[in-house]
Order: sequence, then C-alpha cells, then structure tokens
Amino acid sequence: QVQLVESGGGLVQAGGSLRLSCAASERTLNRYAVGWFRRAPGKERESVAAISTSSDSTYYADSVKGRFSISRDNAKNTVYLQMNSLKPEDTAVYYCATSSTSSRLGLILRRAATYDYWGQGTQVTVSS
Repeated sequence: QVQLVESGGGLVQAGGSLRLSCAASERTLNRYAVGWFRRAPGKERESVAAISTSSDSTYYADSVKGRFSISRDNAKNTVYLQMNSLKPEDTAVYYCATSSTSSRLGLILRRAATYDYWGQGTQVTVSS
C-alpha cells in the first residue's frame, strides 16, 4: 500500500515562504510523476505544479509561475514544493499525488485523473 505524506505546511505572512515535502513509502518517487494540487475553502481542487517521471519536464499553474518551484531529492525519496512570495489566495490544503505516466505534457501532468495515489494534505494559511 503506497502512502504519501505531505509536510511543511503552516501559517505564514504574505510575502513569506514555505517548503512542502512529499514523502512516500512503498514507492520510489523518482520512478513516477508527482503533482501538487490544492483545494481552497469553497473552491474546487486545482493543479499547482508537477514534475515528470524523467524529471525533465515541469508544469506550473499560471497563478504560481515564478513563485513556486517543484524539485526532487532522490536520495531522500522526497519531492518538494518551494513556495515563495506567498499570497493570501494561496491559502489551501495542499496535496501531493503520484502517477506512473511517462508523459511530459503539461496538459497530462496537470490533470487530477492522471494520478493514482494521493496524500492526506497539509494546510497552508497565508495571512495578509
């Protein structure tokens, strides 16, 4: 049973930074695409960022481009989401998910249906 665990969320002031981590058991993350999604109160889940299985392609939502960065640490079997210049509208529960897709296309990597295992989420709250 694959388990994904997100960590690193918390309360931060606008303009601040957080780094989210996604760690996996029973799955070597560098063999899978990993996506970060978020769900804000009263809103639908949306894709934030993703990294392809080969790590040579990344996807970012327009709302986070230039502020967020996704990366892997294969030695730690962890994928990170570095979030800088945070805004109140970034407040949400953030989820990581994995997929066996070999696609490098953003339109595939940003789809929730592409992913088969999901974490429980970590809360990010950005105060104004």
